[in-house]
Amino acid sequence: MNLCERDQRPVQMVLDLDRLRAERGRDGGWDPGRRDLWRFGGLLPLDVADSENRRHIVTLGEGNTPELAYAHPWAERLRCRLEVKDEGRPHAGFGANPTLSFKDRGMALTVSMARALGLRRLAVPTQGNAGDSLAEYAVAADIDAAIVMSPDTDLPVLGKVAAYAALHPKNVQLELVPGTIIDCGRRVREHYVPQGYFSVATFQEPGWRTEGKKTLGLEMAEPRGDRLAERIWKLPDVIVYPTGGGTGVVGMAKAFDELEALGLVGPERPRMVCVQSDATTPIVRAFAEGAPDITPKPPGRTIATGLNVAQNVGHIHVLRIIRESGGCAIAVSDEAIRDVIRTEWRERRFAWSPEGAATLAVLPELADRGVIREGDRVVLVNTASPEKYLPTVRELFDGGM
Repeated sequence: MNLCERDQRPVQMVLDLDRLRAERGRDGGWDPGRRDLWRFGGLLPLDVADSENRRHIVTLGEGNTPELAYAHPWAERLRCRLEVKDEGRPHAGFGANPTLSFKDRGMALTVSMARALGLRRLAVPTQGNAGDSLAEYAVAADIDAAIVMSPDTDLPVLGKVAAYAALHPKNVQLELVPGTIIDCGRRVREHYVPQGYFSVATFQEPGWRTEGKKTLGLEMAEPRGDRLAERIWKLPDVIVYPTGGGTGVVGMAKAFDELEALGLVGPERPRMVCVQSDATTPIVRAFAEGAPDITPKPPGRTIATGLNVAQNVGHIHVLRIIRESGGCAIAVSDEAIRDVIRTEWRERRFAWSPEGAATLAVLPELADRGVIREGDRVVLVNTASPEKYLPTVRELFDGGM
């Protein structure tokens, strides 16, 4: 199924956590020796430790990225521990997303579940990175994928998917549709679904991409460093997340609920901060208005293309999670994003994606609102490599990375 037939809302996968704990132990078969997201064993819909499950799994080393301590003046001013969840480049001793984007988490689960259920044709509307990821995994799994994206997609992503469509025509089909992901989604529904393709659009598949994205939260909580020996799980205090569709927000909240059900963490939750571009602000507006769901307006234009999502059927859940966690939603300008990318490269030689840079840009406002408190562990999510946004951001890197 795609959306729920009763109310046309997203569905989620529900795990039998009592049975999981009884059969696989209190952490569900967590295997810290694996350097990919499949380390979480029975907490995922396919368990790599199970031989029947394992034959369906398509893995390219995705996930298991580090939370890097980030020395920044705002961390000193706020007296907090600032960390960056860096999804866009490899780090020694960790996993690495093959297309340099967090989208690989969701697509690894999606393609694996499709194989397990015998689906051979998938279609996705995309701002760019999800299409790049589906193309990569479709070739690896030898299934068919229709990628529908705007001709305005960042050139490295557009060129990569176009090359895959030329090199692997039996696996990858690319169609360019003017407009945004909303227009691309309409094309998927009206053209590809009637041809037998299964839509894996954000929140419009049966929870598979959410299961992949929830590994972001599992990794933020899993035992590391001085907590590893006694296998102590601990959640961050604040998560600052660049939010387009918001699958990651819903996935991380689901992960934390499951960890609590297993007895690994308590009822406290990280304050969830959703950051959007001021060009397209459905969640920010609904949050400020106290509305339970978004009211869509036409999208604008932003260099943070992943944030340019004017409406999504899952935004109702994102808003609920923000409110329940004591978080907030904030908009940021392209000027502020550009300034962060330029300054952080010049002063700290850290390469931020536009969406990731948006999370650092809102720290002053979070300080004003009192969202970040002294002693907090604050995780910013850098969702992709800036290499995927060239040439748009090239001049911000003083001539090159």
